[in-house]
Amino acid sequence: MTRTALTLALLALGTSAAQAAPATYAIDPSHTFATFEISHFGTSTNRGRFDKKEGTVTFDKAAKTGKVEITLQTGSISTGTAAFDKHLSGSDFFNAEKFPTAKFVGDTFVFNGDKVSEIKGTLTLLGKTQPITLKATNFNCYENPMLKREVCGGDFEATVVRSQYGMDYGLKWGFSDAVKIVIQAEAVKQ
Repeated sequence: MTRTALTLALLALGTSAAQAAPATYAIDPSHTFATFEISHFGTSTNRGRFDKKEGTVTFDKAAKTGKVEITLQTGSISTGTAAFDKHLSGSDFFNAEKFPTAKFVGDTFVFNGDKVSEIKGTLTLLGKTQPITLKATNFNCYENPMLKREVCGGDFEATVVRSQYGMDYGLKWGFSDAVKIVIQAEAVKQ
């Protein structure tokens, strides 16, 4: 192999390695929503969201790996009813004074082709950490025409058993122990 051919081969290898490097993305709070749904005596569904959230994603599309961290401010809960928000923020539920944040850390990305189909990780709530898998119902990356940067995101869902975190208020009256979590997230490449 000539010196020129060797140099070109090394440059090509370096270029493909650089393209496969993980990229860092910042969660866009204006396009990211973390909500919950819980059955109310099997009659209707109570819903709420957390208005304050932040996080980062490290994502390597070529290697099909990634890590995501999303932190929710539990005191920012919003159901549309001030009295209900106050009760949910209190010691019966999220205990926002003692536990001001909940955190999801996902470090295993599962792909279906080129699309993320689920993210496996842990959810820390009320000081307890449990495994959780967020299943993608939608996922895409695109070049944002306004930001001139890549944005990746999707809709993710999971169901958690709230008593595993010590949140057992109302179970003896028939309140549901299963809570559906829905996270709509978009993150901007940095």
